[in-house]
Amino acid sequence: MIHQIKALHNKGKGLSIRKIAKQLNISRNTVSKYLNMPETEITGVLSDMDRTKKLDEYRDYIIHLLQTYPELSAVKVLRKLKAKVETLSVSDRSVRRYIRALKQEISFKQARYYEPVIDMVPGEQCQVDGGELRGVMIKGVETTVYLMVFVLSYSRLMHVSLADKPINTEMLIKQHDAAFRYFGGMPEECVYDQTKLVVISETFRELNLNQRFHQYASAAGFRIHACEGYDPESKGKVEAGVKYAKNNGLYGESFASWQDLEQYFSDWLDNTANQRLHGSTGKKPREHYDQSEKPHMLPYLTPSCIEPCSTGTVVTRKADKTGLIAWQSNKYSVPMIYQSARVGVKAEAGQLIISDLETADKIAEHLISIEKGKVIKNTDHYRDKTQRIKDLEADLLLVLGDTEQSQALCALLKTTSPKIYKDQLLGAKQVVSAYCKQYGAIDPDHLSRLINAPRLTATGLRERLLAFQQNPERNNDPQTQQHTNDQVKQGNRSLAHYAALNGHPDGQGESHVIH
Repeated sequence: MIHQIKALHNKGKGLSIRKIAKQLNISRNTVSKYLNMPETEITGVLSDMDRTKKLDEYRDYIIHLLQTYPELSAVKVLRKLKAKVETLSVSDRSVRRYIRALKQEISFKQARYYEPVIDMVPGEQCQVDGGELRGVMIKGVETTVYLMVFVLSYSRLMHVSLADKPINTEMLIKQHDAAFRYFGGMPEECVYDQTKLVVISETFRELNLNQRFHQYASAAGFRIHACEGYDPESKGKVEAGVKYAKNNGLYGESFASWQDLEQYFSDWLDNTANQRLHGSTGKKPREHYDQSEKPHMLPYLTPSCIEPCSTGTVVTRKADKTGLIAWQSNKYSVPMIYQSARVGVKAEAGQLIISDLETADKIAEHLISIEKGKVIKNTDHYRDKTQRIKDLEADLLLVLGDTEQSQALCALLKTTSPKIYKDQLLGAKQVVSAYCKQYGAIDPDHLSRLINAPRLTATGLRERLLAFQQNPERNNDPQTQQHTNDQVKQGNRSLAHYAALNGHPDGQGESHVIH
């Protein structure tokens, strides 16, 4: 810009200040300032601009700081930068100018902002993600192995924890502890997708964190950064790390025992994963970490909150008349039938287990709150499901008429879907009410055909009633009715065969995994 101004002015032989300002789209004051500036000062400004360009290398980190702390001063930004990059030589003025330019490009007012991972600043960020690999041969048996992968964004140093069952919150906490001890330090923040192990829900970019995990993160001293939904690029390094751990580490291997698997993977981490020449950094992760990142990691001590909880003996508590028991300055709910009764209580792995004193059966389970004076309720404890079913049956009979046919319809719904009978009753009531409101009472012949079917659901009830209404001429045709009944029976035989294959006699509860 300065060179352009000088050239256009040409020591008074070229364009006027007004025309230069118009041509370069800048103010006349700016043109005058640089024309009147001594050569020595211009040299200083130009060199200062060169130093400002050095900050482009740390642009993502500066944006991250300002998105997290919008009121952060340029002086403190520079102090944080120099704490991470000791060799950085840049002035306060350069940082102020750089931040001023950034604020003209980017808004820093929103509560949360999703940025690409920060890989230019050591000790700042670790990406965490899980995966699983099926069919791993252990003791000659195909076994599913669950992995939790930790990758430091700067050096790409990796740690992997293994489990033989799906990972829960307590396991995830202990895996973090193992990873930080393996690294010999802790980053300032960890990046996750929106797994329920870390984030329960997000509304308008506001996070409802898993309380137990948040307790650990607060005690350890690192920040939780949740990626925006459907944004795998925000943690692309660990996404690649999970694939690498599964394909290079586990796939095609077999083990005599679980202990052999753990030893193999420990050796693989030390001798292969963290010793390879990384494709992005061009350096070996372990060497790169030891030389450039480890001095910038935060110190880590295992917090007392993840020490194994003492199971001890079950203690007793008496529920009050509202169905609450007291535990460590908070109150927790029990089912209605235990109001004013004594129950057994035990703390186990961050959970409060409540049991029947006579049978020792578990009757309730709550996550132990780290706060005080809270009332933690399970709304199901205040519902009498049996009474709810009776009320729904009475409502349906009131709409249909309290006849043997109506009672048989309820019985058929229950036989077809015993596990979701309450929901089916509610659906049937809505279907029948809507039908009667539009078409009048259900024809007794139609009701008779419904209850003679081998099975019936609320959805099927709606479809059959609609078919009766739209095709009245076919309803009186014996051959058509026999053909329809044969189709229903054939469909039911197929459904029963499918349910038997999946081990679910009513077709409920199947789980499907997408690979």
